[in-house]
Amino acid sequence: MAGPGQNDPVRRFAFVITLLALGLTAACSGDTQEAAPSSPAASAVSVPSADGSDALAGLAALALDRRYAALYTWEVGDGQPRNVIATVAADGTWRVDIPRGAQAGTADVSVVRTAAGLHQCSLGLAPSCVLVAERGDKVPGKYDPRVQRLFRQWLPAFTDRHEALAVSAVQPLDGAQGSCYSVDSVAAGLDAPVDVGIYCYAPDGLLTAARVNFGVLKLVKHIDAPPTVQLPGPVVSGLPLGMDAPPPVTQAPPPLPQLQPSAGPS
Repeated sequence: MAGPGQNDPVRRFAFVITLLALGLTAACSGDTQEAAPSSPAASAVSVPSADGSDALAGLAALALDRRYAALYTWEVGDGQPRNVIATVAADGTWRVDIPRGAQAGTADVSVVRTAAGLHQCSLGLAPSCVLVAERGDKVPGKYDPRVQRLFRQWLPAFTDRHEALAVSAVQPLDGAQGSCYSVDSVAAGLDAPVDVGIYCYAPDGLLTAARVNFGVLKLVKHIDAPPTVQLPGPVVSGLPLGMDAPPPVTQAPPPLPQLQPSAGPS
């Protein structure tokens, strides 16, 4: 399983075609160079009315139909930005590759939705996938890296005006393109349908940035969607990767030296 000290796992993800098309070898090797966003130009930045519920709902509706492959930077506050690839294919399948997204940041993971359902995949030297939810369900919390929620799971909540959400337009996050909205929950004591945070979208519904409790994502570049997405490895039985740190490897104590029988009296 890849650890934090190894090369950014985006380099060895199965999305070779996507990475070549994006032309992001430097970014994926850990360089901090900034690529010019292919999202709307800065002139497209706008701040709608204070109550942004309708505007956000409209953008989320566009986002549900948006098809793309995109590279994002993900900062979690440890000074080591990670590269996240999100792909929503033409046939509706989708995949989000999340470096150091499992086992307390020691394992690379992907969440992939195919016709069979939701899979959580390990992205180590021998990638493999486990089916964790039927189609339409959610990834169980103990196996959920959460980052993929930004791209699919939370969009219906933004479009549903009956959700207990308070939405207001805010100035764009630093370096973000498009329009940004602060989202909060107004239902005390209930599980919020989305994480409290700031969400930014281009006019065509592409997520350009988000600041939530598990970090800050910002769009680097995007291209047209592929026809479909592929699982990075075979589907296997067993447990998916958990979010907690793996148990320490215990070593058996060394064997006791064998005693040689002492020589008896002659």
